[in-house]
Amino acid sequence: IDKDGNLHRQGVMRLATAMDEITPLRDLRVRSNQAYLVIVLLSRVIVKLGALSQITTSVIENLFAADLAYLQAFYRQINEQGASQITMACPECRHEFELDLAELGGS
Repeated sequence: IDKDGNLHRQGVMRLATAMDEITPLRDLRVRSNQAYLVIVLLSRVIVKLGALSQITTSVIENLFAADLAYLQAFYRQINEQGASQITMACPECRHEFELDLAELGGS
């Protein structure tokens, strides 16, 4: 939900480059608080989020915690494992199935 109360469910995240992961380490906000690394990193690789024209650190700072966690998991999935699909298992029956994180959207 942006500052005007508009809900954005669709977006585009590109694969990270080496520079995307190096540049935030030079940021003073990251140097003073390592937890800020994810904010800067996501603001670099999220290229579209709903109708927002620009994705800044301020946009990422104001995400709900659950949305930030989703985007972090999606970032790790596509950049570290190269795919947005993961294998899940039902906690009750243990039936395994494939889940595509890209199709989940966000809340």
